[in-house]
Amino acid sequence: MKHVNILAGAVLALGLAATAAAQQMAFFRIGTGGTAGTYYPIGGLLANAISSPPGSRSCEEGGACGVPGLVASALSSNGSVANINAIAGGSLESGFAQSDVATWAYSGTGIWEGKPPVEKLRAIADLYPESIHLIASAGSGIKSVADLKGKRVSLDEPGSGTLVDARLILEGYGLSESDISAEFLKPDQAADRMRDGAMDAFFFVGGYPAGAIAELASQHDVKLVPISCDEAPIICEKYTFFGGDTVPGGTYEGNPDDVKTLAVGAQWITSADQPEDLVYGITKALWNDNTRKQLDAGHAKGKAIVKENALKGVGIPLHPGAERFYKEAGLLK
Repeated sequence: MKHVNILAGAVLALGLAATAAAQQMAFFRIGTGGTAGTYYPIGGLLANAISSPPGSRSCEEGGACGVPGLVASALSSNGSVANINAIAGGSLESGFAQSDVATWAYSGTGIWEGKPPVEKLRAIADLYPESIHLIASAGSGIKSVADLKGKRVSLDEPGSGTLVDARLILEGYGLSESDISAEFLKPDQAADRMRDGAMDAFFFVGGYPAGAIAELASQHDVKLVPISCDEAPIICEKYTFFGGDTVPGGTYEGNPDDVKTLAVGAQWITSADQPEDLVYGITKALWNDNTRKQLDAGHAKGKAIVKENALKGVGIPLHPGAERFYKEAGLLK
């Protein structure tokens, strides 16, 4: 009987331990963008970096260096606007968004004017600059944004930050949607239409090199069209979140020269409702040495994700957990 009691006690202890482990498991979703863009692969890298499921080996033993018990996943989405709405509605724990869109949503200005501001929106980090790409078929004769008049142009899908910025760029060059034959497609869909001769140009906002554009350039003669506040100064005067940027020559096949364009920041955002300790752990995992190796090896834009720029261009409040980490790291007083 004594042996039976010992065995029963051991089984009970194991059951309680398993229950405790299950209770400690947490899930954390990261809304990204379309699978052909930059948000999605970067989201996958970060989800892997911050995860450390129950039972994983510790970081010190060569295992995962994420948050103990956390299982994170990157989900494809329609982009910035869609991610903010999902965070506000509670169907995402976090997501990526352009700095301009996040600031507008929090303050209820810009494209959010007339809608309730997303007052619980909080920042984890600014990740990297997102370059505004305007890709034109070489046979279209498009050499400037002004040349889009009368052309078939995709502005990206509803809910995307690209659509927001494409409209601002058109406005800066004295154009509107009524001046073009506008379509609203994901970059990979627009690229397919261009291959078939049914699309003259399309916009995409994201880190270079973008997969859909690189693939298209290897199969079809395309040109990256410059976008400049020298040509359209009202853009940078009115929308100060735009900064100058350059896509290096050779980034895309058939484009050997540097091309000037504009950029906005890609930011990782969450809700004030997320627990402080959890977001602190996620921010700490984001900036550890193991994550650094994964980012450097995982994507060309990963090298641009550096702790020194984590607070650059952040126009919304930091999450308290992230703020605590940055104070400890000496990046915030």
